[in-house]
Amino acid sequence: MGKSDTATPRERYRAQVRTEIKEHAWQQIATAGASALSLNAIAKQMGVSGPALYRYFAGRDELITELIRDAYRSLADTLGAAAAEGADLSGLAHVLRGWALADPHRYFLLYGTPVPGYHAPDDTTAISSEIMATLLTACAALVPEAPEAQAAQEATEAPFAAHLEKHRAWAGDHSAPPAALHLAMSFWTRMHGVLSLELAGHFTGMGFDPDRLFAAELDALVP
Repeated sequence: MGKSDTATPRERYRAQVRTEIKEHAWQQIATAGASALSLNAIAKQMGVSGPALYRYFAGRDELITELIRDAYRSLADTLGAAAAEGADLSGLAHVLRGWALADPHRYFLLYGTPVPGYHAPDDTTAISSEIMATLLTACAALVPEAPEAQAAQEATEAPFAAHLEKHRAWAGDHSAPPAALHLAMSFWTRMHGVLSLELAGHFTGMGFDPDRLFAAELDALVP
């Protein structure tokens, strides 16, 4: 029996109102950006008083946090499901792009310009770590395990990989070797670089297919 099956009518009503508030919030973000998010404006759209909405969200920051949690959870689950079905790093890249194109405002809430004055709580970082763990596992599968001496030589030839091995807090407790760390970081920055430019409209009018650019960058990354 799921949680919704055991919820009281009052709890179900509260969940429905919170969902409606978040729907209006996404509409505001799509129109004016996350920095312009206003509970009072949402209350007006819903035909209730501002104080009434504060019974569901304590303030703007709590609402933003809930939207960020939802977005990270959606991406983590989407990539995790693809990986469970056998998607490799290239497959995950296309899943990431599809997720981003499906809702650019959701993407930019996670990876766009930070909202002024807002600081995300630690649990949102924990969800984002699931996403990175999925990518690290895919990267590790592409990097052959090398003897210790060979790995040391490769690290010397790739200084940034050696740097990442000593600065790997971003990778959590994942056991990925330096070469996989390097590949994951390169993947993360280059894929998001292309996606951010595409979704922000910077390729409009340039006369080329962004999908082909994304594929070319991916081909250059994946060994």
